[in-house]
Amino acid sequence: MEIRKNSGVGKWILIGVSTVFLVVMLILPLVYVMATAFGEGIKVFMAAVTDEYALKAIGLTIKVTVIAVAVNTIFGMFASWCITRFQFKGKKVISTLIDLPLTVSPVIAGLIYVLTFGRQSILYPYLQKANMKVIFAVPGIVLATIFVTFPFISREIIPVLNAQGTDEEEAAALMGAKGFTIFRKVTFPHIKWALLYGIVLCTARAMGEFGAVSVLSGHLQGKTSTMPLYIEMLYQGYEYTGAFAVSAILVLMAVIILILKSVLEYKGKKEA
Repeated sequence: MEIRKNSGVGKWILIGVSTVFLVVMLILPLVYVMATAFGEGIKVFMAAVTDEYALKAIGLTIKVTVIAVAVNTIFGMFASWCITRFQFKGKKVISTLIDLPLTVSPVIAGLIYVLTFGRQSILYPYLQKANMKVIFAVPGIVLATIFVTFPFISREIIPVLNAQGTDEEEAAALMGAKGFTIFRKVTFPHIKWALLYGIVLCTARAMGEFGAVSVLSGHLQGKTSTMPLYIEMLYQGYEYTGAFAVSAILVLMAVIILILKSVLEYKGKKEA
């Protein structure tokens, strides 16, 4: 398919509309966030982001993100292998369920876990006996984050495995290679960039999750408050400088992830 390279009016209209949209919807809000964060000086900014509760929110966000990404990486690889390499009844059902978090509102996801692990749940007495607290505690936040980021890694790996086929793996098996050796030497080199790309997307989504976490966290400052929740608390308390300062940190983390995403895309296409 030949790409049109004309310099007609239509091209410049499309470029202009796209540019205006990006400036209004993305660039201006980001500039406003950064300008407000540093509006009262670097000392005020540093005081806001090094506040005890801010540091706890940042630490909890990183902790929850690491756990969610680790769990979804393991699940994503297993699920992708299962769906692309085996034929069994219920395969389409599993594939559909993996995509479910993309269609369910995060708030509803939070309510689902409240019903599952809350006081009205049949599991609650057993959780009490085991001295395990899920709702209004860190485990609930982790579960909610895992749920909303569930499909990101598997959905990046599955198309690559389907395109790769099984010929190389079958040839390696005929030559006497064991399962793990086949995965390490044959399969993994093909999916490594898709896996890393999925991990980056999963990380970005996990860091910014608000809806499901808000329902399950209880908004306990210093205990169950992630960065998005802490920003909301500050904003509702009219502490705008602090809210935008922490927002700036979240934006910088997102920019770093965006750079990693671009690098992985470039390397992946270069090796393709």
